[in-house]
Amino acid sequence: MKLTQRERYNRQSLGVLYGRIKQSRILMVGAGGIGCELLKNLVLTGFGEVHIVDLDTIDLSNLNRQFLFRHEHIKKPKALVAKESAGRFNPQVKLEAHHANIKDPEFNIDWFAGFDLVFNALDNLDARRHVNKMCLAADVPLIESGTTGFNGQVQVIVKGKSECYDCNTKETPKSFPVCTIRSTPSQPIHCIVWAKSYLFTEVFGTSEDEVPEFDHSQDSENAAEIENLREEAQALKRIRQSMGSDDFSRNIFEKVFNDDINRLRSMQDMWKTRQPPTALDFDVVSKSSASGGEVGESVAKRDQVTWTLAENFTVFCDSIRRLSRRLQQAHANEPNGSTSAVFSFDKDDEDTLDFVAASANMRSIVFGIQPRSKFDIKQMAGNIIPAIATTNAMTAGLCVMQAFKVMRGDLHKAKNVFLERSGARVINSESLRPPNRACPVCGVLHSRLVIDPTKATLNDLVEDVLQSKLGYREFSINNEIGTLYDPDLDDNLPKKFTELGVKGDSFLTIIDDDETNPRVNLSLELPEDSKPISLPSEIEIPRKHAISTNNVLENGNGVVSPPTAPGKRKRTGSLEEPTIEGRQPIKRGKVQSGPEEDDVVLVDGANHGAIVIDD
Repeated sequence: MKLTQRERYNRQSLGVLYGRIKQSRILMVGAGGIGCELLKNLVLTGFGEVHIVDLDTIDLSNLNRQFLFRHEHIKKPKALVAKESAGRFNPQVKLEAHHANIKDPEFNIDWFAGFDLVFNALDNLDARRHVNKMCLAADVPLIESGTTGFNGQVQVIVKGKSECYDCNTKETPKSFPVCTIRSTPSQPIHCIVWAKSYLFTEVFGTSEDEVPEFDHSQDSENAAEIENLREEAQALKRIRQSMGSDDFSRNIFEKVFNDDINRLRSMQDMWKTRQPPTALDFDVVSKSSASGGEVGESVAKRDQVTWTLAENFTVFCDSIRRLSRRLQQAHANEPNGSTSAVFSFDKDDEDTLDFVAASANMRSIVFGIQPRSKFDIKQMAGNIIPAIATTNAMTAGLCVMQAFKVMRGDLHKAKNVFLERSGARVINSESLRPPNRACPVCGVLHSRLVIDPTKATLNDLVEDVLQSKLGYREFSINNEIGTLYDPDLDDNLPKKFTELGVKGDSFLTIIDDDETNPRVNLSLELPEDSKPISLPSEIEIPRKHAISTNNVLENGNGVVSPPTAPGKRKRTGSLEEPTIEGRQPIKRGKVQSGPEEDDVVLVDGANHGAIVIDD
């Protein structure tokens, strides 16, 4: 087949590696800032087949750097649009798009094992860890990448050869005690989380008592205060019934900036070591706002300056009117008079952002905290670190360059690469580090457990496999739900795996508690749709050799032995088998007393029953 001009250039640049690239199957997880640049590179380089997995849809804010998307693509799935746009660059590359969560059961270890290389282009810590674990279990190389503003990093992860993503501790997303958010804020972010995750959802959304920004672990220590906070939330729900009335803005304002603040001020013990809040008066602030003469929408457009109290009040009341009209219109369009329509915060929705910004700033003023500009609040409320298109492009290019080294087998030449604007050099690199033996993810032995979940019990695993076959003594069994077994917890032993809620394509972790010489953790994968009888791995059974003219058959061990047959066979003209040198003829009708030294003996396999371990 005639090569295109691009293929000729790629072959000249990459040499024999280009043939492997054309035959390769690649998985790319994430089609955002890095993903768009990376997919462009993969397609133009000529990788044979690329699968794209992304759960997100396209937002307006994506268009300044995710160049595969246009305005008409807003609200469409990123994976599908990226496939359509990138496919035009090189129609000879096969692209498959999956608008789905990479943690869905369909993306199991067998599915991951079907790829030659995986690229991570995610901004989600939990999803990154999941892909890292799945690639290790499937023994597929992973190129991990990420950017933060002007900084970027590319990490090469190969099982047993380099550090994995979890070999070093990662910073977890910040959560805040609910009492700090609702009663004693001390930072702008506390007020922003209050406005976004509490006030907005109670007034215009669905009440979210368990939002991720709220840490309820300390609730038991503040039971009385938590009960007061619940009463506040119920009062806001009652105020919500007045939506559309002239007093709606006043009712919300007086509730959260006057009544609730005065209640907090009355708790004198709370303010012994901190500055008490100052309640606001609706009429006083309204009069000050009216003297300014500006309307809310004109103030809201000045998003990079810090608004005064009067300006925040103007935007607060105006955003409530806009959101109320929209929500009432949504209710009117619902069938049978339903009122189930609600809003959720969207950093790209001006009405919701204006409400959160003005509410957060007025709460900051109440508690003596420095207000922030609308632009700053947008970054903080959306957990946004400004994305730089150039950083994404450089990171994506470095990903593909490291992938070349992995595919050539030149792992000793592969590097972990870092982009650092503040350093003496923009691009820095280091050699791959060996795996961390104490890592809970890659410092384990991966294997497969084939079970019939409707018949096999936890006791079958404990006694028949872990104790009898593997020699474990003191150990525990854990999964994502928690501890299933340890020496002090044996209630689950008679239960079937289905009764324990153990699902297919999940993992069981065996932890050796031997104090003297413990083994590494054993991670067992449970395949989806397991059958009562299955082979954990493929085995090749050779064909029987045809009988030679001398009626002599060579067996699988390279030893010549007389032919036998399991069933009846018609007698030939002789009553004796052919004679083999050094061995007496065997008469038919007699039973051989035992196998000779060189005979092939078939021994019944020891691995039988419902549970088998595949290493």
